[in-house]
Amino acid sequence: MTLTDTHTHLYYLFDTPELASQMQRCFANGVQQMLLPNVDRESIPKVLGTAALYPDHCYPMMGLHPCEVKDDYMDELTIIEKVIDENKVYGIGEIGLDLHWDNTTLSLQQEAFRIQASWAKELGLPVSIHCRNAFDELFMLLDEVQDGRLTGVLHCFTGTSLQAKRVIDFGLSLGIGGVVTYKNAGLDIVIAEQDLQHIVLETDAPYLAPVPHRGQKNESSYVLHIAQKIADLHEVSLDRIAATTTANARQIFRI
Repeated sequence: MTLTDTHTHLYYLFDTPELASQMQRCFANGVQQMLLPNVDRESIPKVLGTAALYPDHCYPMMGLHPCEVKDDYMDELTIIEKVIDENKVYGIGEIGLDLHWDNTTLSLQQEAFRIQASWAKELGLPVSIHCRNAFDELFMLLDEVQDGRLTGVLHCFTGTSLQAKRVIDFGLSLGIGGVVTYKNAGLDIVIAEQDLQHIVLETDAPYLAPVPHRGQKNESSYVLHIAQKIADLHEVSLDRIAATTTANARQIFRI
């Protein structure tokens, strides 16, 4: 069985003994592939360093997280674009919109998204999209930039069935993480309705740990619990969920 975590910040542990410990727990749980989304200029060395330590298991992405889009965002994007030019990356991310913490930067976030989406289309790379409290605004942006060339994942999807359909209609997959295991989140009902071909697994570690680890720091090895929950919802074997979601991830990210 091979599981793939399509969105993990495991690299936060770079240069610590805990990184090797978590990687060993990943392998013990069948988690063999991890996509590492960048967030800003400061995280670049950790992303690339972790990928260099585990080149057969960790795959870097490069992007500017919407919460890091400030007045100097063009300087950040210039640095990130140079890194993309000089290194092999597997996606543009994580990018997107976040109106939970600060809605005053919406116009900057929108422009940063447009720029990074254009990179993805020009380079033939998928995007990893962050969306928090901003589905309507994101869908408007996708209407604008989707010309048939934009592929990727809406990471940490927690929306409704109608929003899931919109995401899929845009040609994107649903990144499903620990929230699907939360009793009162309602995401389980939505995911039970979705075709498995549109789903990939993720942890967003160290955030949003699934049950039975809710409230603790998340880690990529816990993607096993997410896979088991989706297997239960679809009434299929864990092996089938692992095989299908890993195949989906490999197709999207070309790994």
